[in-house]
Amino acid sequence: MKPDQIYQELNHLAERMGVAVQEHNFRTTGIPVKSGACIVRGKPVVIIDKHKSLSKKIKILASFLAKFPHDEVFAVPAVRELLNRYSEE
Repeated sequence: MKPDQIYQELNHLAERMGVAVQEHNFRTTGIPVKSGACIVRGKPVVIIDKHKSLSKKIKILASFLAKFPHDEVFAVPAVRELLNRYSEE
């Protein structure tokens, strides 16, 4: 699969798992900000700098989703393999 397809599938998987994914422009904040996960009103949210490379966006999202139970949720084989790789780290 192409990286953009993997990222799109990760976003769909996150949605099915109840995790919100947001991309924001961190350059306008004026302070150093990192992409990452947090809890907003009791729900998990992954906030990603929209200026990150696609490979870094994939890594951020996949490493977060790998921490959640994902065996019961359908994922295409390429994404499932990626999640399994990050869950082992």
